[in-house]
Amino acid sequence: MLVTTALPRNATLSPPLDTRYQVETPEGIDLPLRPAGLMVRALAFSIDLGLRGLLLGVLFTVLAFLGKLGAGLGSILLFGVSWWYMVLFEVLNQGRSPGKQWMGLRVVQDDGTPVGWSASLLRNLLRFVDLLPFGYVLGAISCLQHPTFKRLGDLAAGTLVIYREQPLTRPEIPDAEPRRTTFALTLTEQRAILGFAERQGELSPARVNELASILAEPLRVAPPRAVAELNGIARGLLGPT
Repeated sequence: MLVTTALPRNATLSPPLDTRYQVETPEGIDLPLRPAGLMVRALAFSIDLGLRGLLLGVLFTVLAFLGKLGAGLGSILLFGVSWWYMVLFEVLNQGRSPGKQWMGLRVVQDDGTPVGWSASLLRNLLRFVDLLPFGYVLGAISCLQHPTFKRLGDLAAGTLVIYREQPLTRPEIPDAEPRRTTFALTLTEQRAILGFAERQGELSPARVNELASILAEPLRVAPPRAVAELNGIARGLLGPT
């Protein structure tokens, strides 16, 4: 049986070749999300499964010295770790279990908001359905059939596993004395000068001098001083940092 679900009214899917998932916030801002596919999710789950096994192995070794009391406590711990490991990490660690954090993933609601207790508990309780008939077969089929790779637990809880966006850092530009041009630069010229300054470290000295002479020509700067002048103008455009 093919399981289908309706996307939220404020969510849109990009074209088929683009796996990004876009939602609109109440402020009217488009928030692009990138759903995680089956393989990377399977790797994250395998890491979490191994960590749970290691944790339980250590606890059972310690509890073995307590005899019958240890056996009773072990049963409680087995239940707690099996059912609450994922829930606690997802809710208290911004949707990231250790496996998901290792693979750069996180769980969110369909609208991009953090996952809550009820949604996390529901999606994890329904793992036993995804495991049917064996080895996550039903969950894998659901992931492969759904446009945002949802397993049955995600469909029921209204959750989505996405790649965690990495913070963007602006490239460094060489140290130089800030300079101003004698005339106003167009936006295109400003972008070209800033791009040159930011990419210098990736280019050979010959290529740097070649590009600098091209960019400096409209500025009436002599080629020998082109690189230093352009770096100074770039510093001036950025302002105090």
